[in-house]
Formats: sequence, C-alpha cells, structure tokens
Amino acid sequence: MTPPDAVDVSRSAAADASPDPLRKVAVVTGAGSGIGAATARALAGDGFHVVCAARRLDRISAVAAEVGGTAVVCDVTDPASVAELAEACGPVVHVLVNNAGGAFGNDLVEDADPEQWRQMYDVNVVGLLRVTQALLPALRASGDALVVTVGSTAGRVAYERGAGYVAAKHAARAVTQTLRLELCGEPVRISEVAPGMVHTPEFSLVRMGGDRAAADAVYAGVPDPLRAEDVAEAIRWIASLPSHVDVDELVVRPRAQAAQHKVHRVTEG
Repeated sequence: MTPPDAVDVSRSAAADASPDPLRKVAVVTGAGSGIGAATARALAGDGFHVVCAARRLDRISAVAAEVGGTAVVCDVTDPASVAELAEACGPVVHVLVNNAGGAFGNDLVEDADPEQWRQMYDVNVVGLLRVTQALLPALRASGDALVVTVGSTAGRVAYERGAGYVAAKHAARAVTQTLRLELCGEPVRISEVAPGMVHTPEFSLVRMGGDRAAADAVYAGVPDPLRAEDVAEAIRWIASLPSHVDVDELVVRPRAQAAQHKVHRVTEG
C-alpha cells in the first residue's frame, strides 16, 4: 500500500553529484523534509558529504543542492531501490542515519486497519533492516562507522490510538539493540535517538490522513515542541564524538512533555 505522502517512484536514481572521495560520507534516509532534511544540513555542516535519500526527487534534489551532497531517490520498502542506493553510495560509508519512517492512522485497536499496520512495519522496521543490510559492507569498510536509528518515545511507552506506530517503533528499537549486540567488537557504533513531540510540517498531517485541524490539535497549546533541527543536532553530536564513545540511546523531549501522557498545554484566555 502506497503511503499517503508517497510519489510513484519505483526505482532509485542518483543525481549528477557524486560523493567526494576526500570527505566522509553520511547517508540519511527520509532526507526530503523534517528531521531527515535537518540532519542532512547538520552533518554537512560538520564536513560530511551527505547522500540524501527519499522518495521525492524534487525535495531531495533541493536539500542535496543546499548542502553540496548527492540526491538518491529511494523507497526503503523496495529491495531493488535500496540496492541502487547502496550502489550509488560507493564502497565506503561512515555514517548511516535510518530516519525514513512514519505513522499512518490514529484509530483504536478495535478499529485499526491491518493494512496501515503492515505499512508502518514495512517502512519503520523492514525498511530499517533493508538499508542497514545493504550498507553494512560499506560501513565496515570505513573502519570507523556509525549507524543511527531515528526512533521515538513511542518505542518505549504505549498510548491510546497509537498501537500500530507504538508496535513498529518498539520493533525498530529491538532491531537496533540487537544489532549493537551482534556488532560488538567491530568498528561500528550503533545508536538510537528517540524524540518525543516534534512539530514537523508533515508527520501528524500524514498520520491524520490529511486532516489539518486534527494534525494541528496534536500540538495545540504546547509551548515550544521540539523542532527537526533539535533532533538533527542530537544526531550530529553523536556523530562528532570520539570513536570509542557509543551513545546507545538518547531520549529527547521538549520541556513541556514530561512523558507520553504528561504534556503541559497553555490555554487561551
């Protein structure tokens, strides 16, 4: 099932730019907007040549042009597309940010659409698996690599009307933790950054099926929710640490959100 914000692109295609052999290479999936685009900017600011991967060529081309990187159209749910991403990245990759993901639907368990659940699992979990498998040889070849999963506080605490996304993000966390165990002793650091409420232009709008009022209600009255740039800075910081320092997991919430169920909201009047 095609996600609500998807463009019909069945194969990945690299832009004209190629990774600079003199700079470290970072690959960011879901780089066309939100946290992914902000992460591309942050890593480029630290000197990385960033491969910006996502489904919409116009968006990743704009981000790649801004940061001097490479745009690669990639659907993480398509094995052939992921294989083409790996080929476009070249033989050595230093940082992989598995950011592609999403939430679809806001129903109670008794009303949930199983197809939306499959869709969320495919992009958030199986997509994470596909990209990591495809790029692991290039990450190993760097001799000093980092893999970051952009998870969620939903991967730690359940909440009503979120079961499908909660389940997918719990699974993504489990995959990341298992990979950390399996690669222990190799020169690859494994981290998860788990944000709480992040106000990005599309996340809640997609989840609510394009209902702008419902999407805006998620953040109504919340003073200063996280921005994409805040999460990107956390990822950039992890990537900047010495090789022997592995941040296993980093939970980041806005000050107004003490927990999934405890959010300070300011009422008008």
